[in-house]
Amino acid sequence: MTRLVGLCLVAGVLLAGVLFPVVGGAGVLLARTGDHITGPVALPADVEPPTVTTLVDADGEPFAHLYDQYRVLVASDEISPAMKDAVVAVEDHRFYEHHGVDWVATVRAALRNYASGGVVQGASTLTQQYVKNHLIHVEARHDPLRQARARMRTPERKLREIRTAVALERRLSKDEILTRYLNTVPFGAGTYGVAAAARTYFGTTPDRLTVPQAALLAALVNSPAALNPEHHPEAALQRRNVVIDLMARYRMLVPEVAEQAKREPLGVRTPVRPLPNGCVGADPGLGFFCSYVIDHLLAKGLDPERLKTGGYTVRTTLDREVSAAVERAVRVQVPRDTSGVANTMAVVEPGRERHEVTALVANRDHGPDAAQFQTMLDLPSGVSNTFGAGSVFKVFTAAAALEHGYGPDSVVDSPTSYTSRVFKGGAQGCPSTGEPDTRWYCLRNHNDDYPPRMTLRQALATSPNTAFVILEERVGLDAVVDVARRLGMRRTLASNIAGDAPDPNSPRPELRVDQAEFFTGRQNASFTLGPAPSSTLELANVAATIVSGGTWCEPTPLVEVVDRHGQVVDLPASPCEQAVPEAVADALATALSDDEDRGTAAQAARRHGWSRPMIGKTGTTEEYKSAAFLGATMDHAGAVQTFNDSPDPRPVCVGTGAPRLCASGNLYGGTVPAHTWFDAMTQIHANLPATPLPPLPRTQQASTGDG
Repeated sequence: MTRLVGLCLVAGVLLAGVLFPVVGGAGVLLARTGDHITGPVALPADVEPPTVTTLVDADGEPFAHLYDQYRVLVASDEISPAMKDAVVAVEDHRFYEHHGVDWVATVRAALRNYASGGVVQGASTLTQQYVKNHLIHVEARHDPLRQARARMRTPERKLREIRTAVALERRLSKDEILTRYLNTVPFGAGTYGVAAAARTYFGTTPDRLTVPQAALLAALVNSPAALNPEHHPEAALQRRNVVIDLMARYRMLVPEVAEQAKREPLGVRTPVRPLPNGCVGADPGLGFFCSYVIDHLLAKGLDPERLKTGGYTVRTTLDREVSAAVERAVRVQVPRDTSGVANTMAVVEPGRERHEVTALVANRDHGPDAAQFQTMLDLPSGVSNTFGAGSVFKVFTAAAALEHGYGPDSVVDSPTSYTSRVFKGGAQGCPSTGEPDTRWYCLRNHNDDYPPRMTLRQALATSPNTAFVILEERVGLDAVVDVARRLGMRRTLASNIAGDAPDPNSPRPELRVDQAEFFTGRQNASFTLGPAPSSTLELANVAATIVSGGTWCEPTPLVEVVDRHGQVVDLPASPCEQAVPEAVADALATALSDDEDRGTAAQAARRHGWSRPMIGKTGTTEEYKSAAFLGATMDHAGAVQTFNDSPDPRPVCVGTGAPRLCASGNLYGGTVPAHTWFDAMTQIHANLPATPLPPLPRTQQASTGDG
């Protein structure tokens, strides 16, 4: 008896709900009674549903997607009539007759539930279902408590839902409500909204859904898991045909069409999988570029949550043809399944207003499974080569020398061995300074074949170590490190010598400071030999800066970001600055122009038939654990780093077959890195005219002495 009284009371309140007026501007429904369950009720908040963000290449083709919920919003005219009819038939066949609440169905359901002593029948209209689904899957999607409350079968919750539905019907047209519903509800298999469901189950768009397809999707809304057509095809087929029968009953289909539709197979794609999500799901070979784009967007201030839910179109500078050429070259030299050896390459377009990144590639795949030669480290863009770029860093010593009055043809000393009386390094065999635990810095060239003196351009081409330590003495290590930063090694120098952010709490003093402070603070002359972690992308951008008249620009993968409404998102522009005087940059380009002709990369250049003007510099680390090549034409700049990426810090050997970890090592910048660069760049430049490097400035032509 008590339950019957409660039922009558609720039914009366529900009926009164239709009489409550809507306060227009406030968007809330106000009750005329004092009961707490008839107080102000907000309409669905103007919170936009989460939608997919899409990353597209330079030609506008998608290559990666990011989302919190796989949903693509579509307009009413982008949804087939069959889909609308199917949902109305099975969920609310009086949808176009009521004003948000189907009172006939509501009373009938209430009486049946009372008679059974439980909930055996619902009466929610499509409008009510939209209100509920919007709360659960949009407004409260990260709030389990609110979601649980929205699912509770209580008179109080039902009252709020009904009153909100009535108010909503006074604000929106039937078609608007139906479209919102179809864009909001889950269809199973990780999909939300009809567009995502159409693609996932049938590989089509919602405007092309046929009657059998639409009926299946409409069936899934009620119980996506139990009716999953991949795992429960018989149940799915039976329920789909029920929906088709209902469409015929309510005169949405003629009987003959309905019977033909019921004879159609389910026709779902196998396997049923939603759109790949995140950079792990990016198109093959493009996961590292995707990761770099995300890092760049976050650094520019885009909220990470908004990035996954905002439905942006991110237009990038990715050039698929360039990337494909790089990927092939990288993996020819070091196959993806080569244990312990990574091969990375970055390509940047030179320019005085922008430095666009067109390719970021590694022989590894971007992913979490190391057993499948995947990695989540940003190998091409991050400071990932922990063993360093080797003698590529001699470029910075040469640049500092040119700023101090040297010219490409200035003569420098290159003795077989050298002991610095300026720098301390503690190398074996150096004479003691008399100070505890300190020694002068001494070193030898790689072999004894170097002449005792040579021009700066010859030194860059042949790479004697002693010549560049002597130059460091003359121009000052601080100047060398500073020009390295200006030319582009900014993230690299901001990391510590482990390749990480400086850790002030580390027990190791060398990890508490960045590389710039580590080398300058200790006056460690080995900086010019490149022994510390470095970024492949930043090396490529250094090359781009040199051939851009000394103009450094922050490397960027972005053209623009457009929101779901077609508006361009305002993000901070990538800055540019004159890193070194144009005359110095042009002189440095001249000084670096002999490597492919008669320097350490000459053999690789000849093998690939290279004949274009370019700059280049090889680098090899002392224990052969890594090597690098930096190079550029006036059209494309690029860098390659090949290094041990295993937990076992052994040298790398090259020769017959794939590179491998070994005991002694013979990896040089002129081997794998140079061959990778020339292989890729030969393809990339195939249809481009050969553009000469800038001429040597007159002021530098006169600088032929010792500086």
